[in-house]
Amino acid sequence: MNIQASQLVQRVWNYATVLRDDGVGYGDYVEQITYLLFLKMSDEQAGAPGTTQLPAGKDWASLRTLEGDALEVQYRHILIDLGKEPGLLGVIFKKAQNKIQNPARLKHLIALIDRENWSGLGFDVKGEIYEGLLQKNAEDVKGGAGQYFTPRPLIEAIVDAVAPQPGQTICDPACGTAGFLLVARDYLVDTFGEELDREQLKFLRDHTFHGTDIVDSVVRLAAMNLYLHGVGSTESPVKNQDSLLSDPGDRYDLILANPPFGKKSSITVIGEEGQTSKDTLTYERPDFVATTSNKQLNFLQHIYTILKVNGTAAVVLPDNVLFEGGAGETIRRKLLQDCDLHTLLRLPTGIFYAQGVKANVLFFEKRAGSEQAQTAKLWVYDLRTNQHFTPKGNPLRREHLQDFVQCYGRPGQRHQRQETEQFRAFPLDQLLQRDKVNLDIFWLKDDSLEDSATLPAPDILALEITENLQAALAQFSSIAEELGAE
Repeated sequence: MNIQASQLVQRVWNYATVLRDDGVGYGDYVEQITYLLFLKMSDEQAGAPGTTQLPAGKDWASLRTLEGDALEVQYRHILIDLGKEPGLLGVIFKKAQNKIQNPARLKHLIALIDRENWSGLGFDVKGEIYEGLLQKNAEDVKGGAGQYFTPRPLIEAIVDAVAPQPGQTICDPACGTAGFLLVARDYLVDTFGEELDREQLKFLRDHTFHGTDIVDSVVRLAAMNLYLHGVGSTESPVKNQDSLLSDPGDRYDLILANPPFGKKSSITVIGEEGQTSKDTLTYERPDFVATTSNKQLNFLQHIYTILKVNGTAAVVLPDNVLFEGGAGETIRRKLLQDCDLHTLLRLPTGIFYAQGVKANVLFFEKRAGSEQAQTAKLWVYDLRTNQHFTPKGNPLRREHLQDFVQCYGRPGQRHQRQETEQFRAFPLDQLLQRDKVNLDIFWLKDDSLEDSATLPAPDILALEITENLQAALAQFSSIAEELGAE
């Protein structure tokens, strides 16, 4: 983050501590910043082609001169009325509420934002400022914001590996605050920026990126995040809907996603054979090959559906997707048969704000239907064994993933891959012989089991023990929920 961006982040964020005394949480604060920033930038860009125009009297100018109760009333009316507008306005302000009940505090925040000419800042600077606010919000683990935040170094490594190309359509069906989409945008701009013509730049702005999330407030943050980075103009590239509800009909060249972890026993899916449960909410998806209440398995099936033939997917998924029987085995067999499931990255623990997460990244390409299995071999990179990270004390950095990106290689050059200590290939016949087609594969020796002198620092060890216990409890809880449902 450059100096200008970091100073602005700190200046805007410092005021959050003042508002905490009034009961305004970090998440609410970032939302209010979102509303006010959008109003301010719309005021700066008034009349410019391709920008969102606000209704008369529902703009920044109508707030600037007010104070006291009149300011609070006007702000509240603006939020309500703009939430009824179509397009990007409706997405940003949907169900918006004023959480700053003290008019003097609101006046101060408006003055703070009014000092800057935000439209005059470059996309990179504006994006860095907003990303900085989202990062700080994600660190507020008690508020639960971290569950929507995938570590940026991991996203960057995934995007570097799959190497997006101009003209591709890129989707995240569980987009959170749009981290994957924005890193993909940065990759395209940094790699091809000078080569892109006017039509390609327009496609990049309005048609390349597509996101979906089920949480209203998160969709708002994603839409604003993209807008500040120059993605989307009058229409939002992010939709507020349940991705699993149905096949949207759209197909994409590249899918990047980190679907939400955890299970909900109140939700199940009706598969091809028409099985149903007693749960109150069901998804009728004839395109799914397996019926399950496991959200991650359902997202994996959904991603397979919306991926174009010869398209690429990179998906962060928890360990249970690799070894769970029943529907899990059925889905893994389908992926090996119908896709080139070529790479699996075993992620280290301690990199997510939500503890108890043991995850992996699956990379696969969808192929046209064939009787012959499309996967020849699965390459597994082990970044977990003997690796110790914590979100704050020892965070994952981009350089920790550089060896994986180099081993992954450029698209179309996988035949040139070489095995290393951490990177091994497993032929299809070996995978199919494993119990339940278990893809939770590891071979490295855990040094800490051999020599107590190699134990990690006490805080890291305590975190790993906590994560292991929480992961085990989550498994027991899901089993108990399913037994209760039955």
